[in-house]
Amino acid sequence: MRKLERKDLWSLEEYAEKRTAFRGQVMAHKKNRNLQIGPHVRLLFEDRLTMQYQVQEMLRAERIFEAENIQDELNTYNALIPGGRNWKATMFIEFEDIAVRQQALTKLIGIEDKTWMRVTGYDPMYAVADEDMARENADKTSSVHFMRFELTLVMVRALQTGADLSAGVSHANYNYSVAPVAGALRAALLADLD
Repeated sequence: MRKLERKDLWSLEEYAEKRTAFRGQVMAHKKNRNLQIGPHVRLLFEDRLTMQYQVQEMLRAERIFEAENIQDELNTYNALIPGGRNWKATMFIEFEDIAVRQQALTKLIGIEDKTWMRVTGYDPMYAVADEDMARENADKTSSVHFMRFELTLVMVRALQTGADLSAGVSHANYNYSVAPVAGALRAALLADLD
C-alpha cells in the first residue's frame, strides 16, 4: 500500500473546510475495519485512509504547518500503513469504568504479545507489538497498543483462494477467539494484501 506524501495532505485551511465530510467518510470506512475479540479488546485495522485522517487531525490539533514537522508526522503514521503482506492494527482495551480498567490493565500485562491471527492450515501469526516504544511496565499494560501481523506468501495465497481466517487473544487472564473473520472486515483485510 502506498505511503502518504505531503502532496496527499490538505493545508490547515483546506482541511478546515473538508473536515466534517472527510471525518464522516473515515468513520464509515472504519466500521468495516474493526474486530471485537471478547468483551474488552477491539482491533482497528489501519490503512492509508485511516492514517491520512490521523495525520490531518494531528496537524490540525497541533497547528503544524512547517514542512519538517509535517514530514515528522508522515514518518510516524506511515509506519502504521500495511506493507503488502502484513496487517497493521491498533489494539484498544476497553472498559467503561476507569477503576475497573486500571485494575484489569494490571492483570493483562503481555496481552499484546498473545494476540494472533490465523489462516486455516497454518500456525497463528502472533502480533509484533509496540515497535515504536514500550507500552507497559512491571505494574500494568497500556490500554492502547500498535501491532503488526506478518503473513507469508503462501498464507496470502490461501486467503485469496478462500481459506478461513480467525483471530484471538490467548492470555491467561483474557482468552477469546473469533472464527471466522468474515464479511466486510475479511474483504478489507484481503484488499490490504498484495
